[in-house]
Amino acid sequence: MILTYTECIDKYGNGYQLEKAVAEEQIYRVEPGLYSTTRYSAELEIIVKKYPNVILTGEYAFYCHDLTDVIPEKYYIATKAKAAKLLDPRIVQIYVRDDLLMLGVTEKDINGVTVKIYDKERMLIELLRNKNSMPYDLYKEIIGNYRKIIEHLQIWRIQEYADIFPKSRMIKKALEEEVF
Repeated sequence: MILTYTECIDKYGNGYQLEKAVAEEQIYRVEPGLYSTTRYSAELEIIVKKYPNVILTGEYAFYCHDLTDVIPEKYYIATKAKAAKLLDPRIVQIYVRDDLLMLGVTEKDINGVTVKIYDKERMLIELLRNKNSMPYDLYKEIIGNYRKIIEHLQIWRIQEYADIFPKSRMIKKALEEEVF
């Protein structure tokens, strides 16, 4: 379990006791301001604790939804359009308009870590909107996997999302030609 410095102070009482616990390996420092109750922690758990308001998106979300078997090198996270730049080499920050940020957000358990992630329907819209910015073979793999699961998706939700996003006509045309 990952804890913040404040949570550790609540648990151990003060900074001296926390440092003593670290020295005695009762708790482990994983990053400045973050501590773990176990020697090794999942990187995803660290990122979710460090950035609690972000939403998984992009290639990492496709991987988590089992739409590709390509393991992304970085974590793709969505933040508000005017959020501060996150200077973390492990992540790719994607700025999203405030009115679109929470659209399609769901919680999912990934290897014991509960994360906020866009649902498969929202990710289909994201795929079509951003198909020119991803490798063609990855796009084809993901779109092919969407075709296989289309009967399990909520079509009304996809159409609702398509209506809300900019370039909705282009998205709807791509849906008709490539997915349905």
